[in-house]
Amino acid sequence: MSETTTLRPGGEALLAGRPVARIGYGTMQLGELPVHAGAEPDEAVALLRHAVELGVNHFDTAQFYGSGFANEMLRRALAPFHDDIVLVSKVGAKTSPEGTGLVPAQKPHELREEVDANLAGLGVDRLGAVNLRRTGGGVGLQSVGDQVVDLDDQLAEMIALRDEGKIGGIGLSNVTLEQLQQALPAGIVTVQNSYSMLDRSDEPLLELAEREGITWAPFFPLGSAFPGFPKVTEAPEVQDAAKALGVTPAQIGLAWLLQHSPQMLLIPGTRNLAHLTENVDTGRIALDAATVAKLDALAGDQR
Repeated sequence: MSETTTLRPGGEALLAGRPVARIGYGTMQLGELPVHAGAEPDEAVALLRHAVELGVNHFDTAQFYGSGFANEMLRRALAPFHDDIVLVSKVGAKTSPEGTGLVPAQKPHELREEVDANLAGLGVDRLGAVNLRRTGGGVGLQSVGDQVVDLDDQLAEMIALRDEGKIGGIGLSNVTLEQLQQALPAGIVTVQNSYSMLDRSDEPLLELAEREGITWAPFFPLGSAFPGFPKVTEAPEVQDAAKALGVTPAQIGLAWLLQHSPQMLLIPGTRNLAHLTENVDTGRIALDAATVAKLDALAGDQR
């Protein structure tokens, strides 16, 4: 597959020293394809190749997405990977022995095993960055018993993996402000926490990331069905802004994120080609100052 000359959607930012499109692609939904009736691997391959044609060069993935299916699709679609493609993965969980869900995998040796599994699944020798997904709080998996592991012990293993050349940079996910401050000496390059126009409780973390030159890739960027994560697209002000610009409410929510911080990286996922194009086109949307001020006010004072 020839290398694209398309401009990077949303512009570029540096991730672990490498330039990436600020609008990337998250493969979690690809991992759900095997359970959808009529889904074919060819759909995923075509979608990933089209993302590259649109200028996307930042792919966020994990070996536990679809028990390896997402990584297999990435390898099938894009290998051999161009030098400008940056693969970012995450560790801290793994597929349960029964294959029915995820379980925490927080121990240092499990972090290493998951990095190696990602390398094997993608068919590469090095990952651009790897996020350590903490499971001690927030939403989703929770650690108990011997899965409650000290952050410094985890970071020591991640540093060793970086020193060995298996990963280019260390990221964190689902962390508190105190944990990010604790981890800074390890050389953190990216953070993945829940964050949206309507959920800005982690604004102090984002401000710290900006000061330290750390990229910020929010999950739940448009909210979620989980309690406490309001859906951005349902806000009347967002719908009004979308109507005024002739775009979708989802595009308004993503465009606001891009304008809110230069460190913001978006990794929306989709199984639909049209939706992929819509996500990429978000990078062309410019919100005027009055609209931004109105949208900024929606979250109230969460700092």
